[in-house]
Amino acid sequence: MAKDKCPECPKCLPGWLVQFGDLMSLLLCFFILLLSMATMDKKKVEEYFEIMRRSMGFLEGAEDTAAASKETLAKDHVGGSDMGTQGDEGGGNDHGEMIQEIEEMANEYNDTNDATKDDQITINVKNNNEFTMDIPSSLMFDEGSYKINNNQAKRFIRKLARVIRTMSDNMDIEVRGYASVGEVSSDAVPRDAWDISALRAIEIIKELIKNKIDPARLKAAAFGSYRPISDNYEENRRVELQFVSTAYKNDTMDKESFFDRIGN
Repeated sequence: MAKDKCPECPKCLPGWLVQFGDLMSLLLCFFILLLSMATMDKKKVEEYFEIMRRSMGFLEGAEDTAAASKETLAKDHVGGSDMGTQGDEGGGNDHGEMIQEIEEMANEYNDTNDATKDDQITINVKNNNEFTMDIPSSLMFDEGSYKINNNQAKRFIRKLARVIRTMSDNMDIEVRGYASVGEVSSDAVPRDAWDISALRAIEIIKELIKNKIDPARLKAAAFGSYRPISDNYEENRRVELQFVSTAYKNDTMDKESFFDRIGN
């Protein structure tokens, strides 16, 4: 019995396939080049891989995509409950690591200037969406002045601006100036405590803007000598930077309005 002859095959691959292979190689090189120039956001990358694992069923202990999704949602629910018990109400991002970095910067600045206990930059944290930095005016300004002539102070604001640039866009900053009674009395500007407290707040804002902070995120406020924190006049001369997430602020306002309506 005669064997069937093998059908004749083309001796060479089609010409278009070589060009297609070259095109794929060039595209691969192009995307590798883009990746090498990109700034990697660790949090976003982790979220991306989490979505990929969830969609492809790669989570540990999950047999299929549905089980993986249920497991992830359960973890998210538990995590959200834990955050609620820690006092992080409302929306917004978790700025805990950034707050810690700012605290370390403040401690380093205090050590560099040999600041006394009552003359140090302090951080008061309400939660990860709202915190305040209290800066004694003596660390930033000369007595009776509102200009920042201290190079160390400018370096501190430059470092602070770098951290602020990594925060979410919904984090607003209100710079509040305070003064003491009789700190300034003159016919020229600054004429009184109101003037110098406002000018010092504005000076901090201008320095932040020089370091590429969006002016739309900044707000200036002045209280003169009308919100003292101590009987010591020196302690009342200060500038506060209040950081508040707008999502958290709006959520808090909605809750207050709701309870006000119930009370009425």
